[in-house]
Amino acid sequence: IKMLPAGDKIVKILEKINKFDNFRHNNFMYSDILFPDNNQKGGKSMSRDNKEVMSKSSGFATAGLVLGIIGVCTSFIPIINNLSFVLGVLAIIFGVVAFFKKSGKVKVIIAIILGILAIAMTLSAQQSLSDSIDKMTGDSTEEVLANDAEVTLGSFEVTEGEYGITNTKLVVTVKNKTSEKKSFDFHIEAVDANGARVGDDYVYANDLASGQSQNFEIFNLVSSDKIEILKNATFKVIEASVY
Repeated sequence: IKMLPAGDKIVKILEKINKFDNFRHNNFMYSDILFPDNNQKGGKSMSRDNKEVMSKSSGFATAGLVLGIIGVCTSFIPIINNLSFVLGVLAIIFGVVAFFKKSGKVKVIIAIILGILAIAMTLSAQQSLSDSIDKMTGDSTEEVLANDAEVTLGSFEVTEGEYGITNTKLVVTVKNKTSEKKSFDFHIEAVDANGARVGDDYVYANDLASGQSQNFEIFNLVSSDKIEILKNATFKVIEASVY
């Protein structure tokens, strides 16, 4: 446990909980002395059995407590938190078993709470990681465009340059809507009136600060036979990634 984050503090907490449970256990032993009727024939055997049951149930509670702590401390670590989920389940099981065996309520309650926290934190961390991966791979395009980036598509422009060279471009403005520095990738598609793709290009916006915007020019290299088609085409973002 000392190797885990804040391991020394966790050990101290465990020691305090053990001292409290030992105090309660000692009070149980002192009751035998104060009430000697328990030591009559048959009473001594029953007292010994009770102590054995308490010892075993206390072991379940301690095991549940330790597993719950480890589960919570590792729940935010990718891949490893798969084990954290299992530890959380085991902590709850051990806590419930100790509860029905009438172990110390403090350890039992803490073990069950930690088990629930380990499971909840693991599921939350895994969901967060899954969402981040989806945004990086372009599987959450609508979410990226709604929450992370503002993309403005200009009009397809055609100009005549020197020596009769035709220049083309589509200006795309990208703005970072998040509160952190981010990089973005966008796949821009051009479709005709029938919805057929007539061209596509990509925008790579690297390290945009929060609220920062940048202009990009795409569709610069267009063959002469496609210029008229692209003039009448509709442009749209079909894939967006953020990382």
